[in-house]
Amino acid sequence: MVSGESRYNILVTGGNGQLGSELRELANNYNYTFFFTGRDDLDITSKEAIKNFVTQSNINVIINAAAYTAVDKAEEDYENANKVNHLAVKCLAEIAKEKNIKLIHISTDYVFNGKNHKPYTEGDMTDPQGAYGKTKLDGEKAMQEIDPKNSVIIRTSWVYSSFGNNFVKTMLRLGKEKSELGVIFDQVGTPTYAKDLAKTILDILPHIKNENVQVYHYSNEGALSWYDFAKEIMRMAKLDCKINPIETKDYPTPAARPHYSLLNKAKIKNAFKITIPYWKDSLDECLKIMGERR
Repeated sequence: MVSGESRYNILVTGGNGQLGSELRELANNYNYTFFFTGRDDLDITSKEAIKNFVTQSNINVIINAAAYTAVDKAEEDYENANKVNHLAVKCLAEIAKEKNIKLIHISTDYVFNGKNHKPYTEGDMTDPQGAYGKTKLDGEKAMQEIDPKNSVIIRTSWVYSSFGNNFVKTMLRLGKEKSELGVIFDQVGTPTYAKDLAKTILDILPHIKNENVQVYHYSNEGALSWYDFAKEIMRMAKLDCKINPIETKDYPTPAARPHYSLLNKAKIKNAFKITIPYWKDSLDECLKIMGERR
């Protein structure tokens, strides 16, 4: 049993997503009580519904892992993206403030324009380039304006897991079906293994003590392109699929992707004295769990 404080009754929204599923897997290692909800169990865009749930279950921590993450679809489905990424966060922050409970909200590198040349710090200027990033930033701003105590925003990037749909699973599938693939090499960032992020959230939880909402950045360590990521997945899984580098302009998508989304993680490392795993080590672990490491 990892030391924890049993007085934590934690509501995890987005309980069936990648991060929510990893939190569920880790739950038994912590002396906390968890309540996992999905969109069918709790309408997080309804303040009334959240308030009732929080009161009935005596919730004193909310981890908001719910998000509308279909980046391209968000361009034409702005209303629904805005509901989940912005208005729901506003509701959760209002309840957190009224009830004096901790709120940990997960955001994204898409709040930036991706034109930097050095890793983004928490204080760098935001400039989202599409509907997904804009609605996520509006959620951040709403939470900061409401300003519940002991609450944090954690921005992350390139999330994958053994759960849900993600780049790693897509590459494994295509790597088995095709002899070669074109993968973008001019977008640089760092993957985040959702299990590492989940563990970090649960470890730092007792140490979050701040008057105003704090923003932190979290991804695995290292820097790479999607091309490098795909090459390493094929190598580790021993798939005989040739990966060819292509440019973003050769693979047009409805939503613009950030060319550069490296996140500077010094703040979270210093504040909570944590060590962040290197991306290759985490990929190795994930592939082993999936039974795909050869």
